[in-house]
Amino acid sequence: SWEELTMRNSMASKIFNWMVLRVTPKKRHIKFLGFTMIEIALSLSILLIIFTMTVPVYHKFMVRNDLDVAVMSLVENFRRAQILSQITDGDSSWGVRTATGSILLYKGVNYATRDQAYDEDTLVSNSIIFSGVTNVVFSKQSGIPQSTGTTTLTSTTNEVRNVTINQKGMVDY
Repeated sequence: SWEELTMRNSMASKIFNWMVLRVTPKKRHIKFLGFTMIEIALSLSILLIIFTMTVPVYHKFMVRNDLDVAVMSLVENFRRAQILSQITDGDSSWGVRTATGSILLYKGVNYATRDQAYDEDTLVSNSIIFSGVTNVVFSKQSGIPQSTGTTTLTSTTNEVRNVTINQKGMVDY
């Protein structure tokens, strides 16, 4: 009916005025609604607080990831050196030497007399510090390590991971 349609249009008009326009009854001035500077500043400050809380968490996650990658790279290099020694690749022993920023797989009975043409350097994050056993050479054919023990990897956030080689060459991490 006509009355129902008029009432709906009137209601729609009121909702529109309430949502988009603010009409003051006395002066009949139209004010457009929008964001004030205070609302924008408040929103930006909330985003800034959230951002400053997430940056340290992200940094810690990245350092932990670097530490895990370094452990896996060290284990991989130990196993590769052992296998290359067992199959007597190049009729020689193979070894692994760790230093800050790198893990070096080399061919030879020790690091000083190694054949540098066969060096394989794996780069790791400089935030990882190696300690403990830092040089392991595996005997030709048997693959038994000449030195055993634990290599400790420490991150800048003081998280520690250990990689242990026993007398039979088993790597535990």
